[in-house]
This record gives sequence, structure tokens and C-alpha cells, in this order.
Amino acid sequence: MSRGTVFDIKQMAVFDGPGIRTTVFLKGCPLRCQWCHNPEGLESFPQLMVSHHACIRCGRCEAVCEHPDGCMNCFACVDVCPLQLRKIAGTVYTDEALAKILLKNQDILRMNGGGITFSGGEPLMQAGFVLDVIDRLEGMHTAIETSGYCKADIFQRVVNRLDFIMMDIKLIDPERHRHFTGVDNRLILENLERLKGTGKPFVIRVPLIPGVNDTEENLTATAKLLIDVESLQKVELLPYHQTAGAKYEMLGKEYSPEFDTAREVSAMQSCFESFGIPCTVL
Repeated sequence: MSRGTVFDIKQMAVFDGPGIRTTVFLKGCPLRCQWCHNPEGLESFPQLMVSHHACIRCGRCEAVCEHPDGCMNCFACVDVCPLQLRKIAGTVYTDEALAKILLKNQDILRMNGGGITFSGGEPLMQAGFVLDVIDRLEGMHTAIETSGYCKADIFQRVVNRLDFIMMDIKLIDPERHRHFTGVDNRLILENLERLKGTGKPFVIRVPLIPGVNDTEENLTATAKLLIDVESLQKVELLPYHQTAGAKYEMLGKEYSPEFDTAREVSAMQSCFESFGIPCTVL
């Protein structure tokens, strides 16, 4: 029996793969994208999140805190907050316990052509746990949303067990990719080639970031990697949303991206459609 850390479970999701789905958000990610809208998914361990703006300064959290010089994630303050402004981002499950939760709505999911989706963070950071959970899902349709940033053997092993893959392609230029995400894109592009060779149905997702990757050059370069791939169902463009930075303060972090968050993105579907690749904007 294995254990994994999850920061959210979303029921009745409709944009995380075919049909109606339950989406599991696993903690931990090797990337540090400047636009990340789930910062509570970056670290692999449970963390304290606090809604500071609504705090009434009652002092109850301070009274129970044994680490006034810096939070140690002991979470003693969570239960004493009268307004429930403190919460734990991250719950540790066994594969058996998580599978039991995910199977609760299996009849509804199956009736609507859906299933279970693993997202994050980066779910491939907990690949062994994901595979153990899949073993317990009794024939449910399974999908993953991944950056594709992991070793080849891990990527291949997990993809082989899934029914559907959603993979992000953010930037084609390696230097810009490294600058804005913290990692090189070589592993990602190599794993994209592996994905194309599996014949598994997949979707490519491009998070559109203003002034970063919403250029004709980058989108056309992305499209050229996807020409005449029969198992590719479509490309989905996900425009940046200004609320992306809202959670950082709750984690005691600063949100300071190097792009104009107020600028409208350019969602150029034509960069893909000109090559015969279906493209939608979510």
C-alpha cells in the first residue's frame, strides 16, 4: 500500500477529459511557472493557507502557536480560528482510501462517458501512487493532465496505463521556457514524441500567457510538432486569468510575474487550424 498527497478533489468536472469526471489534484511540481494558479500544488507536503484579509485579529492562532518565528506547518492554529480562515492544503491518503473516494460516483461517471483524471501540481511526481490508485479503480476510464516533465521510463509507464492524456506545451524556445518555468523543455518535447508514438488519444493544452507565449512564432512552432498526428484530438488554448495570483498571499508568498497581467492574450487558433489541427479556446 502506498501513500500520496492530494490538495483537492473536484467532483463533476467537465473540462478535465471526456465526459463528467472526478479530478484529483496531487501536490508537488518540478516546474515554477511564473503564472501558476495553483501555488498550493507546488510543494509536495501539506501547507497552511490563511485568508488574511478577513482576519479579525482575535489572537487565538497566536495563543496556540509554538513557532512564532516561522510557520512549521504544525497546523495547531487551524481548528481555533473562529472564522475558519485557516486551512490545510494537502491531505495524505493511502491508495486504497483515495480509490474508495473516487469510486463513490462511478455509476454517474460511467453513464456520462467520464472517469477519473489525475492533475496537479504534477501528478507524475507521484507516479507510483497514481499507478497504485489506478489498480483499484476497477476499469474506470482514467486520464492525466501533465506537463510531461519527467524521466522517459516514468512517463512511458504511466501513459501506458491511462486511457487519455492531456499534456501542456508552454514554450518551444528552450531558453524562454527555462526562464519562465524554471526548467528546460528537452524532457517535455522528448516525451511529446513518445506520446505521439503510443497511439493513445490525447489533447495538447497551451496556457496562453500575455507577452510570453501567445505569439504567432511560438504557436506556429507548437503546431508544427503536431501535424498529421492521428491520435491528437485537438489543441486547447487556456487564456491567462488575472486571478492567478490570488492564492500566493495565503501561502505567505509573493506573486511577481515578469509579464503584464492586465494585457489581453492573443488566442490565435489559426496557427493550428491552418495545419488542419482542431483548436478551441477554453
